[in-house]
Amino acid sequence: MQKITPGAHHLLHGVDQTRYLEQTAALSLPPHALMQHAGLAVARLVMAIAPHAQRIWVACGPGNNGGDGLEAARHLQQWGKHCVVTWLGNAEHVSVDTTAAYQKLLDAGMSIQAAPNGTFDLCIDALLGIGGQLREPVGLMADWIRLLNNSRSPVLSVDIPTGLHADTGQTNRLSVKASHTLSLLTLKPGLFTAQGRDAAGSIWLDTLGVETCMLKAAEPLACLNARPVTSTRLHATHKGSYGDVAIIGGAPGMTGAALLAASAALHAGAGRVFVGLLGDKPLSIDEQHPELMFRTIRSLNLSNMIVVCGCGGGQAVHAILHDVLSSSAPIVIDADAINEIAKSDNLQKALAARQGHNAATVMTPHPLEAARLLAVTTRQIQADRLTAAETLAQRFACTVVLKGSGTVISGPGHVSMINPTGNAKLASAGTGDVLAGMVGAQLATGQPAFDAACRAVYQHGAMADTWPPNAPLTAHRLASGSPS
Repeated sequence: MQKITPGAHHLLHGVDQTRYLEQTAALSLPPHALMQHAGLAVARLVMAIAPHAQRIWVACGPGNNGGDGLEAARHLQQWGKHCVVTWLGNAEHVSVDTTAAYQKLLDAGMSIQAAPNGTFDLCIDALLGIGGQLREPVGLMADWIRLLNNSRSPVLSVDIPTGLHADTGQTNRLSVKASHTLSLLTLKPGLFTAQGRDAAGSIWLDTLGVETCMLKAAEPLACLNARPVTSTRLHATHKGSYGDVAIIGGAPGMTGAALLAASAALHAGAGRVFVGLLGDKPLSIDEQHPELMFRTIRSLNLSNMIVVCGCGGGQAVHAILHDVLSSSAPIVIDADAINEIAKSDNLQKALAARQGHNAATVMTPHPLEAARLLAVTTRQIQADRLTAAETLAQRFACTVVLKGSGTVISGPGHVSMINPTGNAKLASAGTGDVLAGMVGAQLATGQPAFDAACRAVYQHGAMADTWPPNAPLTAHRLASGSPS
């Protein structure tokens, strides 16, 4: 069993792949072995996270998730805990494995209670696993979910919080808010994106004794974005070794967005950063960052630069977009550049055509911008973030960074990544511009588009995770990498 923390690479399997692995593993194991191992794993985790808990409510649903809970309750009772077990199942209408778990619980002298009573030191949510995630809870199950959420004690969810969709991270109108989640056999994508991160609490994994080689044989739905490997710069290098980044954006009234992206590219290690503003009266110097070089857009030789286009671009960016898309430069498309592309069939064709010229492209939409590109609603994008990002990547033949909780990075020919870093401190104006500049700096080092996006997204979120608790996070400070 392991606790999942940001940094390591992990495979994320969806419901279909997990079901396949369950069935395959069961063929080589004794009867009931997977449920027995699952129940034991739950009980062991309880002892690890709440060793002094004495009175424990185990809320069991009608399926195999409930069977896992029955097994866990029996172990905990044998180890000296007082378990109050409630069960929505019926011994005549459950799986063979759950029937066996129920009988063992009775043989141990335990009984099923009609309702939880009193207070508890810990609650276990074993109501619905991955098989029942589309059901909207009603009746006793809905009542028990409310009791779990209103309890002042920690809640451990078995496999996945009840009401959370394992593949997408969407929740039902009523769902469990867990303190901890023990994911069984596989890690599920929905634990790490959309509402999943808020619903799951700290996440643990137990592979139930299934061999790692078997888990790797099943194609994952996605992977967790891993901490990038850092390398020391060689002494015999110079600014030209780390590339030129050109920031194109900053229409009147929005100059700050372009400057944030430029500052981020500079602090992320680009050799030189040029700024081409879209206003009539461009700046000649940024006194806070005198290293930035301001040029007219037409004077920039885009073929020799990494181009970050759209930050604060407004509608004015439309006039330059076709030239940018037609260039051979690696480009990062952000903000208003995305909005203008969404309005124009010609620009969409020019974007997709870049793949034929082997021109690296990274697009960084937030959910509303993604919705405009796909002509759907934001709700539809958020309902299945993985599919939305992969659809964008295939349609426009580029790497896509779909921002949000559990940012998704997708690209043609790649397994999508879900990023585990970042927090709500990033919910502040301008942090997306900072990310665009950081992606540009990664491209400037020669990283392929997909790798550049993965590295920048991870580092962007990691800065927020290590930000001092009492220091306000603003985009200006984030761009410099320093809270002061």
